[in-house]
Amino acid sequence: MTVSLSVAKSYRQAWPGLIEAYRDYLPVSEKTPVVTLLEGNTPLIPVPTIAERIGREVKVFVKYDGLNPTGSFKDRGMTMAITKAKEAGAKAVICASTGNTSAAAAAYAKRGGMKPFVLIPDGYVALGKLAQALLYGAEVLAIKGNFDRALEIVRQMAESYPITLVNSVNPYRLEGQKTGAFEVVDALGNAPDWLCIPVGNAGNITAYWMGFCQYHQAGKCDRLPRMMGFQAAGAAPLVHRQPVTHPETIATAIRIGNPASWDKAIAAQSASQGSFKAVTDAEILDAYRLLASLEGIFCEPASAASVAGLLQVKDQVPTGATVVCVLTGNGLKDPDTAIKHSNSQFKQGIDAELAAVAKAMGF
Repeated sequence: MTVSLSVAKSYRQAWPGLIEAYRDYLPVSEKTPVVTLLEGNTPLIPVPTIAERIGREVKVFVKYDGLNPTGSFKDRGMTMAITKAKEAGAKAVICASTGNTSAAAAAYAKRGGMKPFVLIPDGYVALGKLAQALLYGAEVLAIKGNFDRALEIVRQMAESYPITLVNSVNPYRLEGQKTGAFEVVDALGNAPDWLCIPVGNAGNITAYWMGFCQYHQAGKCDRLPRMMGFQAAGAAPLVHRQPVTHPETIATAIRIGNPASWDKAIAAQSASQGSFKAVTDAEILDAYRLLASLEGIFCEPASAASVAGLLQVKDQVPTGATVVCVLTGNGLKDPDTAIKHSNSQFKQGIDAELAAVAKAMGF
């Protein structure tokens, strides 16, 4: 037991979670009761096969936030939102979710001793995400409506009842999520030239821009990236500058027709001279398979929108540029899509004999 505790203490000192790591840049005090699962510190991975498709000495990395404790970037914002809720004495929290927020909210709320409530659009949440929320102990309510309607309801609930809203309209969520930008700069030694990111509710592109600007002001980097936001073609309100009443896409995590952080995301795009582009489900799936089969990186479909978008606009990338694509979630969140859209062979019913196995393998 002594050895085990020593190892645990050493590990925590090595990475204390993002609030402790970036305390000087976050709205916390010494008395703030930090609720953490040691989130953050996710890898920035070079992806040479993607870079080769662009050429011109462009360097491409992916920020794989699917390796956070609950498997998505939402943990960054949720550690802050739940920490501040606990500091304020909250007993219960609520969120609307396409899946990842529900998992993060449930995990961190339980960690902080609070009751989590989750509203989801019935039939539009990947089973891996739903399973997480349920096992963590959330009370999950599936409504006959889309995410945008669910968000309207939880906002009204938080205004009318003693319950804290932890969607990205909660400013502490963005405070936590901006640390992704800090980590990118810390890893590269500067900001990238381009930051490519999937866009659903638009909180993450807003938060990354906040983070880059704050680090730039602090002298941690000497440039700011061009913010490139990519939405699914069937759910691209920011691309078309109008809400989508019935958003549809295989990338359920970004199946949102009226982003809560609309104005802030537009401001980030404009200030950085970036843009919003739409990628088709086919392009998303191609990038999804490419990352897994050639780079060994299994992200969820929505995450692959960042890489799909980069490949779509590859001719616009400056020669020698450094590009970071944010992968927001782990592929294990949505195993059904992986199985359905894999190009690999899955041979079943093979006799348990050497000769039969060898024959099936082509020997």
